[in-house]
Amino acid sequence: MKKNYNYERKKLQLPEYGRHIHEMVDYLSSIEDREERNKQARAVISVMGNLNPLLRDTADFNHKLWDHMFIMSGFSLDVDSPYPIPTAATLAPMPEKLKYPDKKITIKHYGKNVENIIKSLKDKDDSQAVEEVLANVARYMRVKSYEYNQEHPNNEVIIKDIKRLSDNAIFVDEDAINNIKSDYKQNASAHYKKTGFANSRQNKSKNAKNNQSNSKSKQHRNRAK
Repeated sequence: MKKNYNYERKKLQLPEYGRHIHEMVDYLSSIEDREERNKQARAVISVMGNLNPLLRDTADFNHKLWDHMFIMSGFSLDVDSPYPIPTAATLAPMPEKLKYPDKKITIKHYGKNVENIIKSLKDKDDSQAVEEVLANVARYMRVKSYEYNQEHPNNEVIIKDIKRLSDNAIFVDEDAINNIKSDYKQNASAHYKKTGFANSRQNKSKNAKNNQSNSKSKQHRNRAK
């Protein structure tokens, strides 16, 4: 008796329909008469609809059944469908290739957005609005410079970087930059080193003292006995 294992059979495209439905669809391709093939295809669709009788009368469900039949045939079945015949490209479309930015960042720790903002200010006529934007940008540049270098940046460095990013097209008021408040955010690792590590050392010292006092009390008790 010859054994027929599933791993030796043809792979099922839609396993939820079972192997018998797939064999029916494969048989449709072997029918040479087109009218007979269309007739048998509608019969297969009715059998597929019997698997979900509550949904087989809806239009969307019938459309889905015809699509599933073409999928099970490997998109090679030639029958007259009441709906547009799907293809492998329509069911699994390839996404469009995204363009990778090819422009280099002039100063990396500031980012590209800061550079774009500063360059956009070159064509602005409202000097007051430009000064307000530059104040916010300079404050942000200070924060990023501190995060990158771990030291407070000099105002001359910020002014020099703004001129560099604007191609020497923006005049920077040094007094206005000097009056900007610094909003430095302490790094989490540095904060942990200053607080968490110190607290852990204090706790260890306290525990060591408690252990020493407990050992001394035990020794006094043993001597009293």
